[in-house]
Amino acid sequence: MSKKIIFMGTPLFAVPILKSLYQNGYPISVVYTQPPQKSKRGQKINKSPVQGISETLNIDFRSPITLKDNKEEFEFIKELNADLAIVVAYGQIIPKNYLSLTKKGFINIHGSLLPSWRGAAPIQRSIMNLDDETGISIMKIEENLDSGPVSNIYKLKLNQNQNAQEISEKLSVLAAEKILDNIDDILEDKAKFKEQDHSKATYAKKIDKKEGQINWSERACKIIGMINGLYPTPGAFFSYSGERYKILKAEKGNGVGKIGEVISDRLEIACSNKQSVKILEIQRQGKNPQKIGEFMLGSKIKKGSIIPNV
Repeated sequence: MSKKIIFMGTPLFAVPILKSLYQNGYPISVVYTQPPQKSKRGQKINKSPVQGISETLNIDFRSPITLKDNKEEFEFIKELNADLAIVVAYGQIIPKNYLSLTKKGFINIHGSLLPSWRGAAPIQRSIMNLDDETGISIMKIEENLDSGPVSNIYKLKLNQNQNAQEISEKLSVLAAEKILDNIDDILEDKAKFKEQDHSKATYAKKIDKKEGQINWSERACKIIGMINGLYPTPGAFFSYSGERYKILKAEKGNGVGKIGEVISDRLEIACSNKQSVKILEIQRQGKNPQKIGEFMLGSKIKKGSIIPNV
């Protein structure tokens, strides 16, 4: 008899993994994804990337607002009698009473080296923390957040030039490949799951937009970690003369000046430890992104200006 698999995911990160399963012949009975979101002005309804690919592949999908206390969805999954559920950045906590509704449980593909960075924003937090490496963990879902036993971990090196979007894409491709090495073992009870060392757990809380405010008293590498970790959204930013500027790309420099001082004609800004941040790409509020040479032609921010922390 053919196996039945439930896939639960929402953002672009989950799309290559769903495509990989589908293209390699694994039967996806149904996809769960977050409901479409209205744009800021309410003019447009934005489907999740996973809903989009589900429609393209002609896979049935469901998008309940919540699973908690949702009798309809509970009964639907129960009657499906699925073999396995695979969860990839779904965006909802799976209620405890759902976890026994599939024969082999619920498997999560998580974007960190567990037990490090459990939670909502593991890729961003890892980059902002200046970690040397990140990766994906394939784990069983239990009641507590990202605390279940892990079958396999796959590592990826990090460097200061990579942003969250680039790392997310690499991890997604890695996960799409590696799930194929794991799924048969899980379905056939051959996979070995090892308990996490809970004493070493760290947590990747959801990103708050306010965290993007740059403090020029920090070291250059820490500021660049923030710029890369918060790219593309919500972004790292500073304010000058009542306008907000989002830094899209930057590199470390060795220029010296007062904290927050613009020390070159190409928007190099002094920070702590006799270091500086060279801005390479920037976006003025309400404007298009610009390379720094083009931006400086019409900018009010000149050499000698002081960029405040608040």
